Amino acid sequence: MISSQVIQKTLDELRMITRIDLCVMDIDGKVNSTTFATEEEDFGDVRAFAESMADSQVMKGCHFFKIYDNQTVEYILVAKGGNEDAYMIGRVAVAEIQNLIVAYKERFDKSNFIQNLILDNLLLVDVYNRAKKLHIAVEAKRVVLLVETRNEKDQDSMEILKNLFISRNNDFITAIDEKNIIIVRTLEESDGYEEIENIANMIVDMLNAEAMSQVRVSYGNIIHEIKDVSRSYKEAKMALDVGKIFYVEKNIVGYNNLGIGRLIYQLPMPLCEMFMKEVFGGKLPESLDDETLNTINKFFDNNLNISETSRQLFLHRNTLVYRLEKIQKSTGLDIRVFDDALTFKIALMVSSYMDFMKKQD
Repeated sequence: MISSQVIQKTLDELRMITRIDLCVMDIDGKVNSTTFATEEEDFGDVRAFAESMADSQVMKGCHFFKIYDNQTVEYILVAKGGNEDAYMIGRVAVAEIQNLIVAYKERFDKSNFIQNLILDNLLLVDVYNRAKKLHIAVEAKRVVLLVETRNEKDQDSMEILKNLFISRNNDFITAIDEKNIIIVRTLEESDGYEEIENIANMIVDMLNAEAMSQVRVSYGNIIHEIKDVSRSYKEAKMALDVGKIFYVEKNIVGYNNLGIGRLIYQLPMPLCEMFMKEVFGGKLPESLDDETLNTINKFFDNNLNISETSRQLFLHRNTLVYRLEKIQKSTGLDIRVFDDALTFKIALMVSSYMDFMKKQD
């Protein structure tokens, strides 16, 4: 339903232009919004007017009007003064508020439709019928972006995103849980994943600056039909999880860039356990402490180049070679050899995935 702040803003603007005081009440006479002090006013029996057949009436020197929502009286508007000007401005205010009610209901209906679409709560025939009824294009280039906030129920981030995309009528912003904000973005025909990456960067920068909120953003594949919004959302959700497991240093992850992480994420746990048993006897050796793992990761980042790795770690070349030989003795894998390095890299990723899944349980 339309908020009292929106109604108050409408009344204030009309009051500024016309100098006619206005008040909106519910059908029991409780004031919702007003431009004048109502404590000492006696408006008479408001409910009796609400239940009457008249759409407008003059009482106590004021014009009273009914504001309808789908043929049901939702509010009573009072225009202070019994003259013709008060009557005319009252009618204008009624029309304005009823238009706002229709617009807000349509926005709510669209948000509800997108939520049900994302959650696969609609039959295919209902998707197309409701999209047509809500004037949402069935065929359009879209992508789903998922914004995970650090704090639950982060209303500041939601409001900032709404303001950021407020001029784009074909974009939809909604939330289906406590920490994730979903953006269904309509793209231009010429837009590709580079433009999506730019949008994600803009979101991160904006929320970091305005809401002081650290966020992670993921996105699914580009789609061309409304029915595929759910698929793009699931891809974005997978990208968010995979990013938290394998690409911790990144705050933006796209489904199209997940690489081997996407494959490992979809492996069943028994298969992961079997693989870890074959490689390490069940789990990572205890000798692989943080310092050792940092050395290994830096070695991988430098494409198994000993000289460059030792330079970046500020180690003597022989010291690095000694560490690598120590790893070979404890694991049986010589990560200076490509095949062993590949096995070790996959094992590290599988171990991270297993730890993540255990925390989820």
